Amino acid sequence: MSTTESRHLSVHIDRPVAEVYAFVADPGNLPRWAPGLGTSVVREGGGWFVETPEGRARLTFAPRNEYGVLDHEVETPSGETVYVPLRAIADGHGSEVVFTLRRSPGMTDADFERDAGLVSADLALLKKVLETPSA
Repeated sequence: MSTTESRHLSVHIDRPVAEVYAFVADPGNLPRWAPGLGTSVVREGGGWFVETPEGRARLTFAPRNEYGVLDHEVETPSGETVYVPLRAIADGHGSEVVFTLRRSPGMTDADFERDAGLVSADLALLKKVLETPSA
């Protein structure tokens, strides 16, 4: 049994789940709603890569599916692989996006809270991007 602490962070988005899923499932959209991960995402040799302050990271996403699973792995420039559970769930006429934040071994309370704040800000930006009519 794992003793890793997890926290579920979520946001309601007033858009149909199929639209939310399609947007989030496209790695090319990451800089629009998760700029903390990186500002440039490129597809190269069949993989997705993001430029981070620490260097280039590889992104691997779950295959497209009908269940709203948007899980992905981030292979950091140091070679560490971080698994990121993420879901888009129908919520009435809208959607709920749920991000599971896991505490890394040795992570301080302050670092965990900082990461929770960053994820919450990304989810708020996702809501804003998807609910704002295109100009």
